[in-house]
Amino acid sequence: SNGPYYILAPGVAMPHARPECGALKTGMSLTLLRQDVQFTDEDDGIKLLIGLSAADSDSHIGAIQALSELLCEEDVLAALLAAKSEKELADIIARA
Repeated sequence: SNGPYYILAPGVAMPHARPECGALKTGMSLTLLRQDVQFTDEDDGIKLLIGLSAADSDSHIGAIQALSELLCEEDVLAALLAAKSEKELADIIARA
């Protein structure tokens, strides 16, 4: 009912779009929410949205793999979820 998305890690969800749903090119975006949002009854609330738009079935695979490795690092995930600004998010990702 919320549209196509994946819960990637505690507090992190990835809404995504496929070419047939209007995606024009491959890209990612970050949205840090001021207040947690419940996607399901099972999650503890989402704080970070990582949007994905895929122009085809393959071009985004490398980005997804790098993102998965990043989110597996508990200290990086905690820092991302604690960030208070876009600059903090960018700095955390640049250091990781």
